[in-house]
Amino acid sequence: MSAGSVIRARDLAMRFGARTVFEGVSFEVRRGEVFVILGGSGCGKSTLLKLLIGLMPPSAGTAEVLGQDWATLEGEARRAQLRRIGVMWQSGALLGSLTLAENVMLPIEAHTRLPAEARRLIARSKLGLVGLADAAERLPAEISGGMLKRASIARAMALDPEILFLDEPSAGLDPITSAGLDKLITSLAREGGTTCVVVTHELQSILAIGDRCIMLDKEAKGMIAEGEPKRLREEATHPTVRAFFRREAMEA
Repeated sequence: MSAGSVIRARDLAMRFGARTVFEGVSFEVRRGEVFVILGGSGCGKSTLLKLLIGLMPPSAGTAEVLGQDWATLEGEARRAQLRRIGVMWQSGALLGSLTLAENVMLPIEAHTRLPAEARRLIARSKLGLVGLADAAERLPAEISGGMLKRASIARAMALDPEILFLDEPSAGLDPITSAGLDKLITSLAREGGTTCVVVTHELQSILAIGDRCIMLDKEAKGMIAEGEPKRLREEATHPTVRAFFRREAMEA
């Protein structure tokens, strides 16, 4: 793994039976950057995310995260690796019967032996980090979609992960709320030093937060672009990449 890299993917492929989702996917993610995985629907963005966080093994290739290959990790070694990453799911995935503070405490309870008061203090601190200090005792059903996303980020940050994975963080949000979430993600990387891997197809967010990105394509069954989003918008020659970044209709 190159110096400064926290993720290295080499020739990753994912197949379900005879159907190939993608193959030959290789890239590196540098420490402290916001790295975006983008592409149209059905290109394999969320599948790639699941490979990177160890939820499923690749059909071929390797994915090293923080110097470890998920395929080689079992038992306590795997649990230790899980403590080093955080995940925010598109739906938020908060438990509806628990308050926001109780949701944020879940990973702390699962992975530490801290006393209850310490867990509560950490939970409130993380909620404060995302601007939800005053909503700690509210239930998920009592808050807006944007607040739900931020609460999910707070839970993902509970153990101070080295890498934060975010699945479609801006999906379903209005432009103002989405911009606020973009600012939060950028702040976590710039001020907090957290590496952020963001799966999205929201062009405005990609251009606002992305240091570098890769683009997957359903037809190509793999990567069709890699680089800085703004440079790809200006310089890309691949017709699909150009159409995506310039919001142009593809020619029939």
